[in-house]
Amino acid sequence: MNLRFNKVLDQQDLKLSKKLISSYKKRLEKEILDRSIKLRMPQNKFEEIINNNNELINLKKALEDLETES
Repeated sequence: MNLRFNKVLDQQDLKLSKKLISSYKKRLEKEILDRSIKLRMPQNKFEEIINNNNELINLKKALEDLETES
């Protein structure tokens, strides 16, 4: 019984972690987009910034790792 309870909690923790990381990733991408628009940067430039941003790369990797765990 205790093992099943822990497994349920683990699944809930994984779902919550995925949701929080995904939400943060979207907010960060939006912030980059908003600032790029304010600076009137060309679209290909802010797409490059989003694709090469270390924090976003790490968030994508964390989400992939969580997916493989679940």
